[in-house]
Amino acid sequence: MRISSSGWIRGRDSTRLLHYEGGGSRTPCTDIVCPMYMRVWDIVKIANDPNETRPLILCEYSHAMGNSNGNIHLYWEAIDSTFGLQGGFIWDWVDQALLKDGKDGRKHWAYGGDFGDVPNDLNFCLNGLTWPDRTPHPALHEVKYLYQPIKVTLREGKLEIINSHFFETTQGLEFSWNAHADGCNLGSGILSLAPIKPQSNYAIDWQSGPWYSLWSSSIAEEIFLTITAKLLKSTRWVEAGHIISSTQIQLPARREIVPHAININSATLNTANQGDIIRVSQQNWDITFNIKTGTIDSWKVEGIHLITKGILPSFWRAPTDNDNGGGPNSYLSRWKAAQIDSLHFITESCVIQSTTKNFVKILVVYHGVSKHDKSKILIKIDMAYTIYASGDVIVECDVKPNSDLPPLPRVGIEFNLEKTLDQVRWYGRGPFECYPDRKAAAHVGVYEQSVDDLHVPYIVPVECSGRADVRWVTFRNKNGVGIYASRYGSSPLMQMSASYYSTSELERATRNEELIKGDNIEVHLDHKHMGLGGDDSWTPCVHQQYLVPAVPYSFSVRLRPVTPATSDHDIYKSQFQNS
Repeated sequence: MRISSSGWIRGRDSTRLLHYEGGGSRTPCTDIVCPMYMRVWDIVKIANDPNETRPLILCEYSHAMGNSNGNIHLYWEAIDSTFGLQGGFIWDWVDQALLKDGKDGRKHWAYGGDFGDVPNDLNFCLNGLTWPDRTPHPALHEVKYLYQPIKVTLREGKLEIINSHFFETTQGLEFSWNAHADGCNLGSGILSLAPIKPQSNYAIDWQSGPWYSLWSSSIAEEIFLTITAKLLKSTRWVEAGHIISSTQIQLPARREIVPHAININSATLNTANQGDIIRVSQQNWDITFNIKTGTIDSWKVEGIHLITKGILPSFWRAPTDNDNGGGPNSYLSRWKAAQIDSLHFITESCVIQSTTKNFVKILVVYHGVSKHDKSKILIKIDMAYTIYASGDVIVECDVKPNSDLPPLPRVGIEFNLEKTLDQVRWYGRGPFECYPDRKAAAHVGVYEQSVDDLHVPYIVPVECSGRADVRWVTFRNKNGVGIYASRYGSSPLMQMSASYYSTSELERATRNEELIKGDNIEVHLDHKHMGLGGDDSWTPCVHQQYLVPAVPYSFSVRLRPVTPATSDHDIYKSQFQNS
């Protein structure tokens, strides 16, 4: 029947291409190889098959359910570099929900079952790149970046600008450049280019660019260059000034910069022991450390409470739709079978290792056990706190999971901040939500948002609000008092999140409007965070390089109190030296 139908259509109009996926994406019925949710390596294999002369277009791919669309950059690395791969159609454009009056008198997004519809597919209609009102999900930024027609690369000393359009030149575009060093603006300007023909490129030695003098005179650790192309004139679909493409590249390091020990200065640390409590203070701050629990009970600056709970190890996240996909083989099922979802930390020991006039060092050993079976140790954690008279607290963590555990959701630390420390400023990727396998569009820079604005209101709450590749972050109140955190020593960049909604609250609520704010801000600083996945939502499909295997990890975090006069940039720079 399929063959006769396709034959009839071809007989009626031989000029039309036929696309038919049902019954197999490579049948003689279709002029386009059109698989559904096929993996990257398999589409490349088909494209490289010498017996396959048809183009391949994914009829569906990158299932956008909730916090998803991880790995999509891997598809486009393949599509852009492999002849015969022509792209694909993301499922779906929009979350398919309707407004409905709630019990609170406000309108909320309603979906499967909310209208008495039986049977229904629950939230499986919520798989769009936008909310129902067409407000973009964070993942839409990633899609736009990967689809942008102007590509910029830096290879072998050459900056190459590629016009991947097949028919349009760059005549109607204005190119500009911007350079920044360690998050601080160095300079910007217009990049005068002759029109680039379709499927052609323009290449220059990057050292010949107008940014070179700024680069050569900088002593920064990192220097990034952003090339942006904007429309000069309005079109039928967008206004003049619309950004067609924006690509950030990291320029070569000006010189080698290595971490070194912080300056503990000559100040004297005040230390007092009172039973299970050790109190450490100096000038305008004081820390109360609980030896029995191995945690900070209180950290105050100028009389203002900063930390209200913690610091504790962290391995769990509120499951995403993709975490839940796959039945007994899903990540969530495996996590629960291993009892990672019920992980509880027992303080095995806490000792003061050394005390001097400049610092106090405290060693804590935790055993991560299940709340349901405290006899089995799942993860051992050694944490060393070094509290300096300068106000710096260096937290060194050694994590040793059992080797039989499945890949972990995250490896890091968490703590609770006083709720008024809601002004977040960070140097990392942003400004929108991004994760290890969905961060290509998020430029590195210094951004500032409130804790409320960090939250992403997915209709069904899941792990959200993360920011990738964070170098440092500060949390301040409206008066500028707060706390600073950064990677330290040779530790890699961090994954950061901060929310009034705890991990357990995000997991409990089934709708965004059901979420209840906590009395404090839950902060996560992750050494490793598992990718989101997104090849589909019904099999565990986070790619291998974005999993967090159950192996030993070591990392360090630097914390420090800040006041209105404190420069977060200067604190970060103080832990590096030029060599």
